[in-house]
This record gives sequence, structure tokens and C-alpha cells, in this order.
Amino acid sequence: MQKKLNIKKGDLVKVITGAASGSDTNQGKVLSVDREKGRAIVEGINMVSKHTKPNAQYPEGGIIKKEASIHVSNLMLIDPKTGEPTKVGRRLNKDGKLERYAKKSGETIS
Repeated sequence: MQKKLNIKKGDLVKVITGAASGSDTNQGKVLSVDREKGRAIVEGINMVSKHTKPNAQYPEGGIIKKEASIHVSNLMLIDPKTGEPTKVGRRLNKDGKLERYAKKSGETIS
């Protein structure tokens, strides 16, 4: 069974702990989420150098900078209303469906 996570693909998140937390650009958009491992890849965060052989995608080969995954416990969702990090809650909407909301402002997260 897969874990329930508060972070989804497309969310704007901030890095709150770890090596990537100290920089000024410590927030970005979630590119993908691995629910089995509890990790996410965030745009521009946790960049690593990957050595690649020449192939169809990279004819020159060489060293390529790309994002590595980061554990979701080190990420916090950005509140769409205030722009600050917030915890995420779940509640039933009027249609009886479960929706995510920001605990700081009460704003629904799409």
C-alpha cells in the first residue's frame, strides 16, 4: 500500500531542512513524487552532476546537472494566499469529495 502524502506534482514547496535549505532559492515546483519511497523531485533543488556517455539525447555526453530527489519530510507546501510555508489539512467539500487546504489561511489547494 502506498503512503498518503501532502505534496503532489505541480505544488509550490519550500525546503525547510537539509543541504538545500540555506540558499535563497530554496523553493520550487514539484516535478514528480515517488510515493513508495516518500521522495519528490523539486525544480532547481538538490542539483547533482551526472556523468553521461554520448547518446541520442546528449550527443556530446559529459557532465549534466540535474535534480535529485529529496525526502518529503524536508518540504513544506507554500500557502497560495499568503506565500508562506503551511501545513496541509484534508476536509470534505460540499460535493462530499476530499480536498486539501492550507492550515494557516484555510484556503483550498487545487
